[in-house]
Amino acid sequence: MGKVRTRKETGKLQLDFNYLNIRCREQTNLLDTPHNRKKVEMLMERIEAEITLGTFNYAKYFPTSPRVKVIDVVKGKISERRALAPAFSVFAQLWFNELEVSWRTSYRQTIEFMIFKRFIPYFGQSPIDEIRRADLLDFRLFLTKQEGRKGNRLSNNTINRHIKILNSILNEAAARYDFTAPGSSIKSLKTEKKDVDPFTLDEINLIINHVRADFRDYYITRFFTGMRSGEIHGLKWRYVDFERRLILIRETHTRTGTEYTKTDSSQREIQMSQIVLDALRCQHASTGHLDLVFCTANGNALNNNNLTKRVWYPLLRHLGLRLRRPYETRHTAATLWLASGENAEWVARQMGHATTEMLFRVYSRFIPNVTRQDGSAFETLILSQITTHKDGNNDE
Repeated sequence: MGKVRTRKETGKLQLDFNYLNIRCREQTNLLDTPHNRKKVEMLMERIEAEITLGTFNYAKYFPTSPRVKVIDVVKGKISERRALAPAFSVFAQLWFNELEVSWRTSYRQTIEFMIFKRFIPYFGQSPIDEIRRADLLDFRLFLTKQEGRKGNRLSNNTINRHIKILNSILNEAAARYDFTAPGSSIKSLKTEKKDVDPFTLDEINLIINHVRADFRDYYITRFFTGMRSGEIHGLKWRYVDFERRLILIRETHTRTGTEYTKTDSSQREIQMSQIVLDALRCQHASTGHLDLVFCTANGNALNNNNLTKRVWYPLLRHLGLRLRRPYETRHTAATLWLASGENAEWVARQMGHATTEMLFRVYSRFIPNVTRQDGSAFETLILSQITTHKDGNNDE
């Protein structure tokens, strides 16, 4: 941001700004008076605007300045580098090749789809340094008319993710070929804020005592550990420590197979409450000879989509409960821990959050004033209000 200063030696106004990463200070012949200062400030605003637009001509404003020659040399070097700027398709491929080794398979496939099915067909052979803000806005408008995997229009959240990745590509190209990245001032589309909708203890009681017997231990574990779908579907017996009452989250199951967890902080140890310990011991009698804790009869990982449509939603309808995503079982665990008075840092570790920030932002209304720190408050709450039947006679 340029500034108008007063030179102490002369009392005259001076322009102080940056251009092409060079600090430029140009003297005027105007004394520092209110009228002159306003005049020079307007000049400074015009220079800043032209720099932003890429139309600034240094020699036009300061023809006798010794910096004109320096600026010309720098601009010449920049022009040489810009002449090497490739087509968008070429650089996008290069960017993808350089970074894909650091991504999980599922994330790599997502980025690959964005680049090769959406970005490259749209921007194609356009020189990457000639893509402008208006082009990005046109592309965003184009995305609003595209269909997702389920046949629906892309959500604002999905469109924002596309623009974020596209800007990452353009920002890297701008750094390499010395041009101004066009997307820095584009604001994200507004997205609907989804409130958490956890289950009550009465609802949990209904669910775990009416669900099919072969899924009862599965849902008990989901409700009282806060595991994500991929984490519980990828849980292996070697990561269940009965002696220390710990579940070690080390992997997650995705549509492409078993992978590293969502984030580094997702690598964690979940303390088993008594109800979870009993459920996993019961489950061990059924699948202990297999690799996965919860799986199909032939040992394959559960399909989350099939499970949701064939077991979860039919059960909720049968019980007359409001339809909610299976992910709400994770929110339920968090709210129960917090409502029972557990320490927020302990809850964050159980959930796999790096900090307590998300807890206070998402679950603030469930956090009471009095807190404990070791899981005992939650244990007392569950043992006093949750009953399970293991007779195997209940089903949907």
